[in-house]
Amino acid sequence: MRVLVDTTYARRGPTGTGVYLERLVSALRELGVDVVEVANERRRPPAGGGPGSWRNAAVDRWWSGVELPRRARAAKADVLHHALPDSSPGAIPQVVTVHDLAFERLPEAFDPRFRAFARRAHRRAARRAAAVVCPSRTTAMDVAALWGVAWERIVVAPHGPGQEPAPRPDPPPAEEHFLYVGDAEPRKNLGILLAAYAQYRAEGGGIPLVLAGTAQAHADGVRAEGRVDSERLAGLYARALALVHPALHEGFGLTPLEAMHAGVPVLAARSPGVTETCGDAAAYFDPRAADALAQELTALAADPGRRADLRARGARRAAERSWAESARRHLEAYTVTGP
Repeated sequence: MRVLVDTTYARRGPTGTGVYLERLVSALRELGVDVVEVANERRRPPAGGGPGSWRNAAVDRWWSGVELPRRARAAKADVLHHALPDSSPGAIPQVVTVHDLAFERLPEAFDPRFRAFARRAHRRAARRAAAVVCPSRTTAMDVAALWGVAWERIVVAPHGPGQEPAPRPDPPPAEEHFLYVGDAEPRKNLGILLAAYAQYRAEGGGIPLVLAGTAQAHADGVRAEGRVDSERLAGLYARALALVHPALHEGFGLTPLEAMHAGVPVLAARSPGVTETCGDAAAYFDPRAADALAQELTALAADPGRRADLRARGARRAAERSWAESARRHLEAYTVTGP
């Protein structure tokens, strides 16, 4: 089987979608799938509105409507896989991945113009697709309930553990900081984390907080690393007391799974996608209660036995997920040839 995969979004840097594409393509090839990668080289980074956004939208329409179908025909592909909801004209079966429906479940965290566009365009693409891949039952149920996609056209294919940093020794040689991995978009709930951490410091807590990604903050005890490569990220995991993941909504929980694979305890906001991924291998808190998170930071820092238990539970949970199994589930989706 020859599958044409649109890897345009991998060009935007180390995003969740970029990690997904990189790991999935590699795992598919290991299964013997003939994968053809194509990317829209004209696509610029998100412009945040104005003329730049209109230009990007025009380039996107050209890519999906003209160039991508041409490349699929030239490659004689059996299936066209869109890593995010999209559709192209032509007779070739198309598969889309829907990572989450956060803009539907958490509308206040998104620009109204984006919500209106995504509700229309993404839903239409999912309904037209031969199959829809979702990383969790949480997202699959949202796609069926909110978008009306028939369940028999949905394939649940959980991700593997992110970039798969090397598991550290247990007990680890050092536990020097709390770690946040992500950006500052509203649904990631960085404000609650910073408020909780300030309370933790005010009450005598001394463990630093490291931010890895695009999130920035200037506060006592907080260090922003900016974007980091996989080697640096692995180093941050190696010395983390815990990953703190305050997101209000996730379709899966790629970063918590990555941390569990590395042997790092996970302290996460309770939301369906994350609890489905982590089960009883994480400690949870109310995502809108800074006090609750501050108390958890204090309690976890003071309790090495609890951290050891979370590390062990996390390692067992992470071992249940792999990119090889994810690729096999994707292969199931590729065999679906009609609505």
